[in-house]
Amino acid sequence: MKLSHNYTKLIPYLYFIAITAYWFTMVNRENGLSAYPILLFGIPFLWQIIKPNKKLNFTLGITFVCISSYLILAFISNALKIIPVSQHLEPLWINGGVFIFGSFIMALWIIRNSLKRHI
Repeated sequence: MKLSHNYTKLIPYLYFIAITAYWFTMVNRENGLSAYPILLFGIPFLWQIIKPNKKLNFTLGITFVCISSYLILAFISNALKIIPVSQHLEPLWINGGVFIFGSFIMALWIIRNSLKRHI
């Protein structure tokens, strides 16, 4: 039980590392070398796995809750047709919705981990 508890704490960090790797791969196909700064986004999450820091953990959680909340508002406004969006972007909103809500849940999980006594 304790072993599974140790690994479940790592799920949100691995999620954001996987999203960073996917984003890098997609941009790297199109732009080549200019995609490498995207890998910098994964460093704080990798650092949390290697050497956990409670303050960095809380900062990452709050930052990504704010970003995800903003994206949820954009997703809802698109779903309600408040702001017109190009037809070329319509297929992206389905996959983007899964990503947006997944990021929000993972950011809340990171905050939950940082509020516990032991990281």
